[in-house]
Amino acid sequence: MEWQTAVIVVFAAVLAAIGITRYAFYQMTQMKALTYEQTFQAMEQVGLFKQDYFESLPKEEVQITSYDGLKLNGMLIPHPSGSNRFVILVHGYTASLPASIPFMDIFREDGFNTLLIDLRRHGKSEGKYTTYGFHEKHDIDSWIRWIRATYGSDSVVGLHGMSLGGGTVLEYLSLPHTDAAFVIADCPYSDLTRLMYHQMQALNRIPAAVFLPLVDRRLFRKAGFTLNQVSPVRSARYSPVPVMFIHGTRDRYIPTEMSEELFAAKEGMKRLLLVEGASHGNALGVNPELYKKAVQEFVRDVMEGAVPAMQPEQAEELVEEPVQAGLPQPEFNM
Repeated sequence: MEWQTAVIVVFAAVLAAIGITRYAFYQMTQMKALTYEQTFQAMEQVGLFKQDYFESLPKEEVQITSYDGLKLNGMLIPHPSGSNRFVILVHGYTASLPASIPFMDIFREDGFNTLLIDLRRHGKSEGKYTTYGFHEKHDIDSWIRWIRATYGSDSVVGLHGMSLGGGTVLEYLSLPHTDAAFVIADCPYSDLTRLMYHQMQALNRIPAAVFLPLVDRRLFRKAGFTLNQVSPVRSARYSPVPVMFIHGTRDRYIPTEMSEELFAAKEGMKRLLLVEGASHGNALGVNPELYKKAVQEFVRDVMEGAVPAMQPEQAEELVEEPVQAGLPQPEFNM
């Protein structure tokens, strides 16, 4: 009987391991994304923007094909000045392009055309798995190439990404020929392995040392990449592109110190803004005046060709009393 009990225990443990691994893999790569309407409703509920205002703007829905054959969807909001400045706005995990609307006017006030995109597997874009920048960085490159082919090779293109979008625009910097004027990464992850260890162990109480290697093997088999292949801190370290890092001090999904690590590692032009009291993806909602001012100053400095580094303590001195606002966050939120 003892051997039968042992067999049952082992069998149950194996089934549990398989179940947990599949659950973690699903949460990381295939968690159900919000529809456009759900995203609009969530943002209006917390007061981030009014849908009527967005609907009143001239806009054009555009589609391109990714390097691996997926249809990717975006929406271009042209600036009435006919400027050659563009910014690509990149949303977070389980969201879609409407989630980027609150950031739009920060750039439009300085004459930027804004291109809101659906990352692969989100919104109206095709795709089966989220890969945290492994494939998505090539999609960013494809969008930049589309802008230049459509509006002229002299087009100036900047990138802004939040959470998954922040990690993705930083991963874009690993490509051999980057063509972005600047990158703004809001609450990005510095390294995917360490982020998933944190989210499994600290947020979901799953023994990461046991299950993360199993998840990693499943990622390779199913989605074609490994955790070690995604490391924004490695991608951004030596890039000549100016980068601004933004993070809330109360972010428990992607720890604040990840942006601090990125800022410390990045060589060349850089800035760091820490927003006191902001949770994940919530820096704009908590302190919109500070966020707007810091981003516009950074972009203007880039356009003028001079971007002095701002130390973290200097950024913190600008922070005012926070007002809580933001989108609801799912587990394994990116």
